[in-house]
This record gives sequence, structure tokens and C-alpha cells, in this order.
Amino acid sequence: MTNTGASRPILVTGATGNVGGAVARSLLGAGLPVRVAGTDVDRLRALFPPAEPVHLDLRRPGTFPAAVAGAGGLFLVRPPAIARVGPTLNALLDTAARAGAGPVVFASVTGADTNRVVPHHRVETHLRASGQAWTILRPGFFAQNLADAYREDIRSGDRIYVPAGSGRAAFIDVRDIGDVAAVVFRDPGAHRDTAYTLTGPEALSFAEVAALLSDNLGRRIRYQPASIPGYLRHLRRRRLPLLQCVVQTLLHAGLRRGQAAPVDPTLGRLLGRPPRTMAQYVSDQRGLWMSP
Repeated sequence: MTNTGASRPILVTGATGNVGGAVARSLLGAGLPVRVAGTDVDRLRALFPPAEPVHLDLRRPGTFPAAVAGAGGLFLVRPPAIARVGPTLNALLDTAARAGAGPVVFASVTGADTNRVVPHHRVETHLRASGQAWTILRPGFFAQNLADAYREDIRSGDRIYVPAGSGRAAFIDVRDIGDVAAVVFRDPGAHRDTAYTLTGPEALSFAEVAALLSDNLGRRIRYQPASIPGYLRHLRRRRLPLLQCVVQTLLHAGLRRGQAAPVDPTLGRLLGRPPRTMAQYVSDQRGLWMSP
């Protein structure tokens, strides 16, 4: 096995978020040197004491050179609020390439190779043309959406409200994404210039997810299918940026056509163990959805 950049740290973007945080924890758990990046350095230092914190603001290219300097790898994730990837994520990739801060592992989404609507498609295209060694991870829907995008509806309204119809999703636990990133960075040559579709071990409907929550919380959680316009209005009332609302709505609407239902065996093969299930995730995190 070859280690990335010897003792040079792996720069992890979005470390205060679900995916970036999981990756940082998995890399540290694997004994790899880590540099966690974000806009709140004090918070990064508190969350990841063994890691090197660094200031990185994807909307301020002036922060890029110091963040990538001396890095031996880059884990890149797109924050939901950023839709214009050219002057942000792609510009960071260019800075990393000039600094020799590869290989790059990019957390994309399922289907981004052919779906030109999602911003991830433009990042994938840019990365492939960059000359950097790269690995693309294309996970499906996150189990952690229950603790993020859906949490307030569950806690306060006892409902999951998304425009998914009767569609199913092979939910993936982001902790498994972190563990896969560690596998890749421990032996980047074995995964060079490869894209992996990653899903959980079973496809569940949102009604089935609501039933799991009900069993664990001791109160009834229902699935309320949203219309597309209704969901857009729901997100806008939360004062989310318009483009973020549109992308989030489109991703959920795609569930109606079965886009996230196929179960792919790649995750278990890369991990060398069964992926975590939604039932495990809900049981582990049940305190998140207790009534306020």
C-alpha cells in the first residue's frame, strides 16, 4: 500500500459538514495526516484536535494558496449553497494542481457524469481535464439527510416532507463514505482515474424510513409526499438560496423515476464489510429527532 504524499497532510474541505467531517474522522482513524479546512478555524480546531486547521473560503480565492500549500491530497465536497462552481471549486482544483496537492478525491452525486443540470457535473468535467490524479465518489441519498434537510420537519411536524412520490432510495451512511475515502487515500494508485457509484445495502421508500423513525422514537412519523412547487416553496420559506432550492428539489424529484433505487455492490467491496443500514443509522442517532 502506498500512502498519499508520504507525511504531507490531506486537505479536507467542508470538514464541519456531514461528508467532510466523516472523511476527516475516517482519515484520522486510519492514521493519515489531515488538514481540515473551513471558514471557522476555531471550530475546526475544537472538532478535530489531531488535525491541522486552515482557513479556506471557497468564495475567496485568495485563501486557496495557503490552504493547499504542502498538501499531499485533496478531498473536495461541494457545499449545497454553492452553485457557481467555476470561480469556487474548479478554481480551487486549479490552485491545487499548480501546488502539486494531489491526488484529488471528489464527492459527487449519483448520475453526475450524465446529468448536466447538477453542479457536480461541471466539477467532474473540470477535474478529468485537470491533469491531476483523481478518484470520483458518486454516492446516492444520504441517511444523514434525516439529521439535516429533514430534521426540523421530523422533530416539529412528525413528518418527512419531500417530492419523492413512491420512489425508493438506497440510502448511504456518510460514515461509510468517509471510510471509502480513507481506503482510496491509503492506496491512491489503485483507484486512480476511477469513478465509483456508492449506495447503501437496500432501497427504502420514505414511508419505510418514516416507519423506522416511528419505531425508534415511540411516536408516529408520517411520510407526506410533496408536490414539486410545494417543496420549492417549503425550502424558500427557510430562506435557502434559490439555486440550492432548485437543485435539492430536482434531486428529490428524480426519486420518482427510480434514479436512486438501484443497489450497487461497490461500497461493500471497497470497504471489505457490509455497508451500514438505515436501521443502524436511525438507532445510532435517535436523539436527534426527539421532540423539541
